[in-house]
Amino acid sequence: MTKTLSSSARRSTTKIITRTAEFVSPRHPDKICDQISDAILDAHLSKDPQARVAVDVAGGHGTIFVTGEITSNTEVDVEKIVRQIAGDDYEVISRIVVQSPEIARGVDQGGAGDQGIMVGYACAETIELLPLEYVLARDLCKYLYERYPFDGKTQVTVDIEYGAKGNYIAAKIRHIVISWSQVTTKQLCIDLTFWINQLPRSIIVDKTMRVSINPAGDWDTNGFDADSGLTGRKLIVDNYGPRVPIGGGAFSGKDGTKVDRSAAYYARKIAVDYLRKYDAHEVHVYLSYALGRVEPVDATAFIDGKVHKITEYDLSPRHIIQELKLTKPQFVERAKWGHFSC
Repeated sequence: MTKTLSSSARRSTTKIITRTAEFVSPRHPDKICDQISDAILDAHLSKDPQARVAVDVAGGHGTIFVTGEITSNTEVDVEKIVRQIAGDDYEVISRIVVQSPEIARGVDQGGAGDQGIMVGYACAETIELLPLEYVLARDLCKYLYERYPFDGKTQVTVDIEYGAKGNYIAAKIRHIVISWSQVTTKQLCIDLTFWINQLPRSIIVDKTMRVSINPAGDWDTNGFDADSGLTGRKLIVDNYGPRVPIGGGAFSGKDGTKVDRSAAYYARKIAVDYLRKYDAHEVHVYLSYALGRVEPVDATAFIDGKVHKITEYDLSPRHIIQELKLTKPQFVERAKWGHFSC
């Protein structure tokens, strides 16, 4: 699979940008916490679609702490859910109360459950309409996790060539980093070679590519035995990779009244819609809300850099929840492999 980027004649009208993204396996401590938070949410929604849930988890070194606010007409076995995901070797401490009545006052009338900024994104580089470097890091992580379901990380750096209009042309992998527990460097090298051979022809691999596999040495101590975890700490992995700015709010453990989650999902939908409608190369969507208010305080898109005010959509939290069916259990899988990969 040895190629070169486009000729100097073409390069005069193109540009090359170096981009990097990482991904982590579902057994990473932060991702275990995300899954526990979303499993608690899913368990409530399966019995009470109108449940209001905001749950955070911290775990590490023998203890898993669950805290947050839940208002629901049903109860779930939090400790059982924790053990189903994390295993039995932990003390589970739970501190959960009902939602603050001051917050509920605004949500009851259809308003947003918090203030905040949500960012949606789509680009034409991949069939998923996600950034190429992000997709490569995610797909490599998935490939390895299917073989070795342990704690691990991947990272991919690429030179991406764009045409004069911002259209994707080709990409050249510069560096791949893999840190994976309970697998030897030798075996990971074999697996990486096989994965590389399955890449599409527009992805260029040559002798200049660098590889760092278990750069600090092979390792077996992993998960909560090696590191602590926290819900919402892998925000860039959950979104689009470091290329795209984010509003800052986490997704996992939150029901749809929390616009951190629901409006971010809807912003992605709008970005995809605009990318297709206008045959664009890249779309950014920005939505922002005030606590208790029904309509956003701002709704703006940038379609290939051109400003577009969003007026075609009902952006009320209730409509977003209804259209995206966010009262149905569905969130644990999103917590594993990126919230916009589903």
